[in-house]
Amino acid sequence: MSNLDLFLGDKKAPIIQECKALFFDIGQLPLDERVDAINQLREMLHAISPFNSEPVDFVKWVKNPLVQANDYNPNSVAPPEMELLRLSISADGYTQPIVSMPVGDAYEVIDGFHRHRVGKDCADIQSRVHGYLPLVQIRASQADRNDRMAATIRHNRARGKHKVEAMSDIVVELKRRFWSDEKIATELGMEADEVLRLQQVTGLAGLFADREFSEAWEAESFTGNDEQELIDEASVSPLQEVRGVQNEYVEASASVGEAELSGQERQPDDRLSIV
Repeated sequence: MSNLDLFLGDKKAPIIQECKALFFDIGQLPLDERVDAINQLREMLHAISPFNSEPVDFVKWVKNPLVQANDYNPNSVAPPEMELLRLSISADGYTQPIVSMPVGDAYEVIDGFHRHRVGKDCADIQSRVHGYLPLVQIRASQADRNDRMAATIRHNRARGKHKVEAMSDIVVELKRRFWSDEKIATELGMEADEVLRLQQVTGLAGLFADREFSEAWEAESFTGNDEQELIDEASVSPLQEVRGVQNEYVEASASVGEAELSGQERQPDDRLSIV
């Protein structure tokens, strides 16, 4: 530290100077101890950071066996795109951490499943990062499984392709956890009709229990005679039905004509003849 720094009252300069000496000592530690020390220091810095509400402010390196895939990710990456992701990480390095949530002693992937697979399965990349993976932790307020699922969907929908069946399964689970259609639509960034279609994919009537439908009609009970009448009506052809109406008209006209004829013999009306 220079005398000018002391004269100007630069408060951070001596702190940084002390950290440099400390960091040199950390650099002499064995790999795993060094990574652990760096993680702890980063966490302490995160606690006093003005950006500590942002998960990306604290990237933590975690041994890859402790990072586990979730069981609900509906994002799908085709083999060519997966190879491009491998090439990108190989050439450019990890430019995006894996979004996670602590679950017991492990970490569940919220977003970055394929980045996590590359770090585990590609020997050259795994060797380069010493068997570790870069993680950020989602906010503690999102620890509930429902919220974790919703967070995964929000991350995926901005860029990925979704398997309809997997998306439908997530909607089913959220419905079973008593999320309304409106909340699902809001939290997953969907339109109401998309939520409805995903429910229809499952074919589960119970998922529609909170929806209003018009009342269904109910058939009234009927006797054996009523049933026979329905059968008789069904057996009448359209032509027979028309002729029946014509005959009824003729009979009604005949009844009126009898009163008018006053005993005279009634002549048939050719206009009403049935062909």
